Amino acid sequence: MDKLIITSALTGAITVPTQTPHLPYTIEGIANDGIACATAGSASIHIHARNPENGQPSSDPEIVGEIAALIKEGCDAIVCITTGGGMGMTPQERLRGAAACHPELATFNLGSMNFSMHPVARRYKPEDWQHDWEPGYVEGTKDFIFRNTFGDMEVFAKTMEENNVKPEFEAYDVGHLYNLEFLVNDGLVKPPFWVQFVLGVLGGLAATPDDLITMKRTADRLLGPENYRWSVIGVGYPQEFHMAAMAIMLGGHVRVGLEDNIFVRRKVLGTNVDLVEKVKRIAAEFEREIASPDEAREMLGLKGRDAVNF
Repeated sequence: MDKLIITSALTGAITVPTQTPHLPYTIEGIANDGIACATAGSASIHIHARNPENGQPSSDPEIVGEIAALIKEGCDAIVCITTGGGMGMTPQERLRGAAACHPELATFNLGSMNFSMHPVARRYKPEDWQHDWEPGYVEGTKDFIFRNTFGDMEVFAKTMEENNVKPEFEAYDVGHLYNLEFLVNDGLVKPPFWVQFVLGVLGGLAATPDDLITMKRTADRLLGPENYRWSVIGVGYPQEFHMAAMAIMLGGHVRVGLEDNIFVRRKVLGTNVDLVEKVKRIAAEFEREIASPDEAREMLGLKGRDAVNF
């Protein structure tokens, strides 16, 4: 098996500060968490931008660039910049950070879908929310359609190709893998691919063993197992670690982080570093070695940290 690539998704755009005091959202806080996760064993650091004043998701390319530059200065991890953005952002806004920074990796979402976390709002009383924007944002996801049309995907593909950015394809359902097959046949993308199976989002496929096996078998059939490497994201607890254990056994790779799950144990809030250290312990039990950033770069065929624009 390959050594295990661990990706840390530090903050995302769905987790809100009220849910956990460990969520970083200042420029320095996000960067410091990324460096700490790299020190703990993450080869790749996945970043979203936040308003440093109140934690609201932001698409400001200057904030993205500052976070990316601080992480690069503090460690040798791969920096992966989101094009997923946050609720209410247009596809063009979501692309701004990656288009400006030319990172080694950028996410590439493979289809439009319902994407919701509105049940989270039921856990809090009006006086519990830390920031005024949070309750409307969380409840508003009930009517949110995460847009990734074929037109959008064509723009993302061409922008990434022009800037030598490798896509990190994010597939939330089986149909998204068929969309990837279409992009291949249309000449917009080419192997080898790096694919994240994103399981457990309300609106996408669940994070169960059966669903992960379905995604893996479908990808093998459509793409050819020799043409891609895969990682899994399990949204929520304990799904994050159930999916991680399966990926470790099956030769896949793993993403953890507060973007996807805020608990290190049942009802125990964890930090980003806590989540990395737990998945490392699971990997150690299966005697799966952890990939360094340079080993991950070689596996994924990346251009190298000196070829980025930050």
